[in-house]
This record gives sequence, C-alpha cells and structure tokens, in this order.
Amino acid sequence: MIHHPSISILFLGEDEDRSLAPFYSYLTSMPHIQLMMKPQLPQDLSSYDVVITLSTMISDDTSDHLTQYVCAGGSWLMFVSLSEHTLPQIFGVQQEPLGPAAELRVLFEDARHPMAARLPDAIYLKGYYHALSRTADNTETILYCDWQYSHKSVLTYRIEGEGSVACTSLQAYSDPALQRILYRLLVQLAGHRISGKSLGVGILGYAPSVGQAHGLGSEKTPGLSLRAICDLNPDRLHQAQKDFTGIKTYESADVFADNSEVDLVIVATSPNTHARLSLQMMSAGKHVVCEKPLALNRRETDALREMAAKQGVHLSCHQNRRWDPDYLAIRQSLTDGLIGDLFSMETFVGGFYHPCGYWHSHAPVSGGTSYDWGAHYLDWIVSLIPEPVEAVVGTRHKRVWKDVTNGDQERIQIRFSGGIEAEFIHSDIAAARKPKWFLLGTEGAIVGHWRDVTSHEIDPVLYYHSHEIPATEMVPDLTVFRRHHSGDIISIKPAVPDREHYQFHSNLADHLLVGEPIAAPLTDSVKVVAILEAAARSMEHGGSVEKVNDGSD
Repeated sequence: MIHHPSISILFLGEDEDRSLAPFYSYLTSMPHIQLMMKPQLPQDLSSYDVVITLSTMISDDTSDHLTQYVCAGGSWLMFVSLSEHTLPQIFGVQQEPLGPAAELRVLFEDARHPMAARLPDAIYLKGYYHALSRTADNTETILYCDWQYSHKSVLTYRIEGEGSVACTSLQAYSDPALQRILYRLLVQLAGHRISGKSLGVGILGYAPSVGQAHGLGSEKTPGLSLRAICDLNPDRLHQAQKDFTGIKTYESADVFADNSEVDLVIVATSPNTHARLSLQMMSAGKHVVCEKPLALNRRETDALREMAAKQGVHLSCHQNRRWDPDYLAIRQSLTDGLIGDLFSMETFVGGFYHPCGYWHSHAPVSGGTSYDWGAHYLDWIVSLIPEPVEAVVGTRHKRVWKDVTNGDQERIQIRFSGGIEAEFIHSDIAAARKPKWFLLGTEGAIVGHWRDVTSHEIDPVLYYHSHEIPATEMVPDLTVFRRHHSGDIISIKPAVPDREHYQFHSNLADHLLVGEPIAAPLTDSVKVVAILEAAARSMEHGGSVEKVNDGSD
C-alpha cells in the first residue's frame, strides 16, 4: 500500500482532558502517525518531529527546553487553554481576554493556502471566543474567526530558528474539519510539504453514467486531473470525447497502462474483470480505485492486496454511498447514542420490476444479485458494525424472471462477534417493500421508509410530463424511536445533512496527497467480498451456515 512520511509526535500531559480524545483518536487512525503521551518532558527530544502541549502545562523550565528544541529544528504546537496564562514569547502571540461561548465562523486567512485544499470556505465551530493577538511581525495567521465585524486570529504559525511553532485557541477537537486542519498543520510542522500537485486520473471502462461521474469528480476535485479514458467500445470513447473535450482515449488497456501522465486508474468495468484489470494497472505502478464490488472472492482480494503492497500503491473500492445523507444521519445517531447499543440491523432494496437486460442481471459477469446493490448495503453494515464476522447464511429465490441468470430475491444474514445480527435483502419480486433501514438498539430504534417522488415538468401542449425519481436516490423518511423514562415510546426526526457531490473523490485526493484517512478502508471492502462469497456458498447449499474469514486478521 501507499506509504506516507512518518510523523513522530509527543503529547506532553496527562490523559485527563477528554475533549482532546477525539482528535488523538483521529491521529492514531493513520498508520504513519506515531503518537506518544508523557506526563513530563523528556530531556532528549531528538526522536520527535512535533511536541504538543497545553498552555496550562508549561513551566519556565519546560518552555526554555522546548524553545531550545525548536531553535535546533524541532516543532511545537500549543493548544491554548481557557485561561489567561502568558504564552511563551516564541509563539509571537498572546491571548486576548476570554469571551463568551458561541458558534464561531472560522476561515483561512489565505484561501489558497495548501492546508485549505478541498475544505469548505468557512467552518462553524462551537466553543469559547478566544482570540490571539500577534506580538511578532513574522507570526502568520492561518485561521481567523469573524467576530463583531473584525478578523481575529485563532490559529497561528511562526518560524523560529531552524524550527517552527503554532498555537490555536479553538476547542472543537471532535469536529472533522478542524481535525483535518490540525493534522495538516502537524504535517507542515514536521517539515513535510503539503503538495499542491495534481494526480493524473485515467478511467478504465466508460459506462454512460459511471464513467462520466468519475470524470466530473476528477475535474471538480482540486488535486485530481482527468488525463485519459479507455474502453473497448468506440461509441463510448466518442461519447467520452464529447463529454471531456480533448481527452486522450484508448481502446487497449495495455497501451493505456503505459501512459505516464496517469497516476491513478479508476477501474469501472464489469465485476468479473475487476481483479484482472486492477492487478494489471497496479503492476504498471498505478494507484487503483476499483468500482464495487472490489472482486468476486477472497482469492482475488488476497491477490489485489499483495500486489498493492508489492508495488507500494494505493488500492481502494469506490464506496461513494458512504456520503449518502441517510447513512450519515444514521451513523451520527449511533455515535450520539440515540438508540443505545446497536444489536440488530435490517436493510432492504428492491421492488417488483423486470430486471435490466445488461450484464448487471447476468450472474457470471455481475457475480449475482447481491453483488450489485449488496456491495453498497453490506459496506454500510460493516462500517456501522465493525466487529469481526462470525457466520453468514444466504438464501435465493428463482421464481419469476426466467430470462436472466440473477436470482429474483436474495437474502444475506450475518452474525458478528458478540452476537450482533444484520440482514440484507435484494428483491425484484417484492410487490410491497420493507423499510430501507430497520435498526434496533438497547434504548431505541431507527426506521427509514422509502420515499416515492414524482417530478412534473410543464408542457404547453401536453400540459405536463411526469418523471419518477428512483427511490434509491431519494433520502428515505428517517425516524428515531426512543423509550421515554415514563415508559412511552417517543419519536424524533434526526438531522439529515445535505447531499454533497464528489465527496469520494475529494477524500481520495486528501488521502493520496496529504495522508488523511480513507473513509471506506480497504479492509471493509475485503470484508464485503468475504460476506458475498460466503453467502453465495450458502445459497448453493440451501442456506447452510458458512464460517467467514473476513480479512480482519
């Protein structure tokens, strides 16, 4: 797999401030970050790239020691506590009086700063207003907050001697955007330049919708640049040239793989070719993102992981549904403990429609019914239930649609370590649909009902045209049910975020260029394939219980 520069960080202090725990958890989720916590400052700091302290923990002796460390080439990051302690002179700032608790609108002083790439123009953070006043000419404001029609510094940076220092008075350490900014700050403090370069993207397989979506995602994401498209079908290549003027096109994967302008290949072909083509591209030294499912079986995923490790390249699966608003709302509801401990999860997709005539309905190419939507739903399941998979049972019905080789309905039941259960059903013979989501916890439940939406377009002759929006693309009607202390069951509507487009591509660029965590890790995609393969075996044996090696070892 791809290797990012190692960063060794020392946090000086006791593990007492729980508000910092989410940020430290975020840091330790990245294998190239080595985080050490110590209650006292060691004499020898030469093995650390950055030292992090709280302003309340600094004695004069500690300050002098760290100042010498910085002047000799080290870096020091200070989290300013809610107090009015005098900050060490080396930071080139001092605290202004502590203000009220508020939601702060925080922006980059320079919107073109490398640390600002692929981040919102403004982020909104809860905490106390606590401004920093610059006392040295070479102190750089990185972040400021709008406060009563003035810009107030809240994160600063300064070069001193051979090293550098930074400090921030922001306190929302659990906010994902601030976590990313602080991580990028640590990268800079450790002496690693945040790259402003772009990665050349090539798309292998240009299906009418998926190919164009990847092309647009690459073009609209800073740090990615669409360079080439390959497909066996000349008509599709002609369409690609219409969609992306001047794009280089290829009919041969061999020739495409030799394009030195392509750093990253998105494999968007049929599932039965995913492993072979991904191996070929990685063998050529390309990073690879493969459409879902990653492969058809564990033998293929093992080969893919071995090749990625051998070549030192990135490999992941296109799990763009990690940014669906309903999934994000459910994940946040679970994080907030709204239903207690999750112990049962059921998901459903389908209806009563004739399956399509494309390869999606032909099992030897698609992998089978569950390999399509199931690759997304199972990814949701394993992300919300991270425990190891113990056993899988699969059942299949073939009763109505005889002209296709996929099953008419497939059900996958999963048992996780600790007894948590999950189920996925894909049915093309369901005249009445089950809820999309049905989650049970020790203190409540979450139910997500499908929404059928029809849009109308005015026509001066025919009055109007109707267009049904696919229910799979509409955010379902989510409700959280909780048991009140009175014994009554109450219902609430969870906060559902707006849909943001091309977030997968943005996260991919953040990972490849900066080293931030990938939202859908490869281990989850391997686990999904292991479940699919075990379910297929179970279906062939009439619903046998299949033990699973889910790749989590």
